[in-house]
Amino acid sequence: MVGPVPPPASPTAPSTAAADASAAPSPATGPPALAAASTAPLPRRAPDPDRPAESVRGWYENELGWATVPGEPVRLRVGLRFDVLDVPAEAGRPALRHLAPGSPVAVQGDRMRLLVAAGSTEELPGILRWLEWDALVPDLTATGAGGAFEAPPPPGGTRPGTTLQGAAVWMRPPVGGCEVEASLPTMSALGGVGGAPDLVRLVDTLATHCHRVRLRRACAQPLAFS
Repeated sequence: MVGPVPPPASPTAPSTAAADASAAPSPATGPPALAAASTAPLPRRAPDPDRPAESVRGWYENELGWATVPGEPVRLRVGLRFDVLDVPAEAGRPALRHLAPGSPVAVQGDRMRLLVAAGSTEELPGILRWLEWDALVPDLTATGAGGAFEAPPPPGGTRPGTTLQGAAVWMRPPVGGCEVEASLPTMSALGGVGGAPDLVRLVDTLATHCHRVRLRRACAQPLAFS
């Protein structure tokens, strides 16, 4: 037999201290909204065969987790997962030996773009001064936080001969599903620590060959007589 149901207990208001403690964010986890935002993945985009640009955007955001800039052509946000060193392609080729097998490299026209660790743009002026290349290599530029560059088509995403002349293409494409950061040149690799390529050695080689390319081009120009 079921006994009589006791009357419900009258609600007790929580104390002010308990209410404040439950509302305050934990110092270990931080504000809930910020914690969720930092770990939430980018929303997946379904490929649209009628809109090639959206298919390209979807590959970068879904397969690589790279942020893009709204609009066309598709551009990749720089400074979040990586920075970019931009040099003449002729000067960039000798520096490829300093990269890891998975280090992405793109080319567009006669320029080469090498992906390096995020924050490298801020380190570049100090590295050039330490290497005594300061102000001698204007052809070596860097793009960091707040910048963007044109997204090359995904590997295998275009038929041969369909890429527009002068469009960006991957020389060494990123691999879908892999974290790119471990393959990027970084200052923390100085002295052989860890498996990442050394940013200083890379910059030294790029600066050397940028200077040589600049000298060759200057010598190839006809002399002007007054």
